Amino acid sequence: MKLALVVLLFLPGAAWAVDTDAATGLIKNPGWQQVRAHCGGCHSHALVTSQRADRQTWLDIIRWMQETQNLWQFEPGTEAQIIDYLAANYPPRSNRRRAPIPPGLMPGAGAVDVQ
Repeated sequence: MKLALVVLLFLPGAAWAVDTDAATGLIKNPGWQQVRAHCGGCHSHALVTSQRADRQTWLDIIRWMQETQNLWQFEPGTEAQIIDYLAANYPPRSNRRRAPIPPGLMPGAGAVDVQ
């Protein structure tokens, strides 16, 4: 019994996996249909799912698209659903890049070349 539980914990697609829409890749949580309907008309949904931002930054992005990319104005309830969804499901992440290479380890910085 314990072995079966351990095996289940490591199976792909386990119960705790995020439910995503196969067509768009959007996480299926409240508001995802609004994002599907309003965001995919102008660009790929992958552009949405690859971004991470807080509420204000998502709102700034929408305002920028409205001012420069001909995105239509949303009704206040629709806009709130979109912002709530984006902020909850695509929040900022800590920087996942590695630390810069120390200058002393860069080529030509006095390191000994082994041939």
